[in-house]
Amino acid sequence: MSPGRFFHLADDGRAVCDLCPRRCALRPGQRGFCFVRQGTADGIALTTYGRSSGFCIDPIEKKPLNHFYPGTSVLSFGTAGCNLGCKFCQNWNISKARHMDQLQARQGPDDIAALAAAHDCTSVAFTYNDPVIFAEYAIDTAAACRARGIHPVAVSAGYITAEARTEFFAAMDAVNIDLKAFTQDFYRHLCLGDLEPVKDTLRYLVHETDVWTEITTLLIPGQNDDEAELHQLCTFVAEELSGEVPLHFSAFHPDFRMGDTPATPVSTLRRARAIAHEHGLRHVYLGNVHDHDGDTTTCAGCGEVLIERDWYNILSHRLDDGACPSCGQRLAGRFSARAGTFGRRRVPLRVL
Repeated sequence: MSPGRFFHLADDGRAVCDLCPRRCALRPGQRGFCFVRQGTADGIALTTYGRSSGFCIDPIEKKPLNHFYPGTSVLSFGTAGCNLGCKFCQNWNISKARHMDQLQARQGPDDIAALAAAHDCTSVAFTYNDPVIFAEYAIDTAAACRARGIHPVAVSAGYITAEARTEFFAAMDAVNIDLKAFTQDFYRHLCLGDLEPVKDTLRYLVHETDVWTEITTLLIPGQNDDEAELHQLCTFVAEELSGEVPLHFSAFHPDFRMGDTPATPVSTLRRARAIAHEHGLRHVYLGNVHDHDGDTTTCAGCGEVLIERDWYNILSHRLDDGACPSCGQRLAGRFSARAGTFGRRRVPLRVL
């Protein structure tokens, strides 16, 4: 176990976790909702520091991040546990794990940075389960990565407190926030959480940091795909964030406790994309399906195709120093002179 950094001691002697909005109050030996933060005699410890559920090299577009060094590779890893209880979790064997034997690899921050460098990865992603709950491990690893010129990336639900988010996101160069729906009812009954802290996180990231931010919403038939709700979600992104923030609508497939719910039709995703365009969102993508238009990046000024993709393969990359070659308008994001060539590969790494 490693000492935690985000807690305070209550008058009754319990340690209150200040990392996520649950504010779990723990006596020595007790675990929080996430299962991996444990009360000690001195406060709270992280039980998964330096322990991973596995490593894999992915295309950055799989995180999904379409405007962050397209075509490059990212070393992905997670730990165990989660601070939400999503009934539709598609990484449930990791995020809902209650046994430490899920954590196969022991790698410290410097080890992970060295591993990424050895495989020529542009980025390292904290993913599979939410890195908020292993914040100390993620922050230390991010620092080790930056020291080697490797970009730290967080894939998160954004369920974090105002006091913890400053240090956590200061360590990141890019983030994809999973905005699971746009109703409190959905968050309360299907995620066992609350919507407002996630909206606050998004406002903070877009308006108070320089962290490159993209958003993903998994559309679940009959749960969060109502057109009225989609209009509300897109209004929020357009009016309270920015029309330049990329928004990904992804297809649900039956999993975990929602095995009887049907998969999302492609037509639902395309309708959601059309609604987003109606609200002035400029970069809207479709995930977990093969859709050429939903993979393609176009210029917000003149409509020129700037990045053409086939799944995670980059077919063409027409940016001129990050701008449209036809009209000169800059594309929001982080780009190199040329796209990477990692493609659709997925390379699991065996690390002991």
